[in-house]
Amino acid sequence: MRIVILSRNRRLYSTRRLVEAARGRGHVVAVVDPLKCVMDITSRRPTVYYRGEKLSGFDAVVPRIGASVTFYGLAVLRQFEVMGVYPANESVAIGRSRDKLRSMQLLARAGIGLPVTGFAHSPDDTQAVLGLVGRAPVVLKLLEGTQGRGVVLAETSKAAESVIDAFRELDANFLVQQYIREAGGSDIRAFVIGDRVVAAMRRQAKEGEFRSNLHRGGTASVVKLAPEERATAVRAAKTIGLNVAGVDIIRSNHGPLVLEVNSSPGLEGIEGATGKDIAGLMIAYLEKKARPDNTRTRGKG
Repeated sequence: MRIVILSRNRRLYSTRRLVEAARGRGHVVAVVDPLKCVMDITSRRPTVYYRGEKLSGFDAVVPRIGASVTFYGLAVLRQFEVMGVYPANESVAIGRSRDKLRSMQLLARAGIGLPVTGFAHSPDDTQAVLGLVGRAPVVLKLLEGTQGRGVVLAETSKAAESVIDAFRELDANFLVQQYIREAGGSDIRAFVIGDRVVAAMRRQAKEGEFRSNLHRGGTASVVKLAPEERATAVRAAKTIGLNVAGVDIIRSNHGPLVLEVNSSPGLEGIEGATGKDIAGLMIAYLEKKARPDNTRTRGKG
C-alpha cells in the first residue's frame, strides 16, 4: 500500500511513529507538507503536485493538519478525496471537529452528555449567558483555541464578565461552559479507531492549574474506562464522522461528559502512558479500509 501523510513537520513524534509503523508493515510512505502542495482542480484530471512532482498512485492519506492551517490543509485533503484516495479522516469530519460550536451542537443533538454550555454575541446578553450556565466558577473557551490556549477559568461572576468583555474587545467568538468541580482538574483522553476505543489515559492538571493538557504540564496515566465511557467516546467520534479521534471526557456526578472531539490526536502521550502501538493500529485500520472511493463524501460538502 502507498500512503501519504499530510504533515508540516516530519520530525514530530506522531508523524515519525506513523512513518515507522507503515514502513514496518511493508508500506511505502511519503510525508507531504500540505502548504507546499499545488492543486489542479480540473474536473477531468484532479491532481496534487508537491515540489513540482505529481502525487499519484496513493491508496490512503493520513491528515495531520494543524489548526493554524486548517483551511488550506482541508483543501488539499479534499483534493485527494476527489482523486479517490482513502482518508483516515474525511475533510468534512475534520471541518466539523475544528468548529467547537458546531461540533457541540451535533453532539447535543445526538444526545451525548456535555457540560452546560452557553453562546451569545451581544454584550447585552452577558448576564443571560452566564445565567444559563449557572453559578461561578465557569470556563470560557475561545472557539479557535487549541491545546488549552484560550481557555480561562473565571472564579467569580465579576471575573467572568471581565474576561467576556476582553474577548469581545478582540472580536473573538467564545463559549461559556459549566465548570465540573468534582473532576478535580482531570479528564480522560479516549483514543478511538473505527468503532472501538483502542487506548485511554487519564490526564491530571499540575498543581494550581485546571487545564489537564499535557502541553500545559499535565501528567498522563493509564485508566480503565467504564462501559458507558467507552460507548460515549465511540458515539461522539461517529457523530462528528471521524474514523480516528481523541475524545476528551470528564467524569461528573451525572456520568461522562464530552469536552471535545479531536480529529488529529497526538500519539506521544497516549503511547507513553499505555505502552500501546497506536500508530500501528492506525495503519492496520487503513489496511482494512483503504479502497478507491471508499469515502462517504468524496470531498463533497
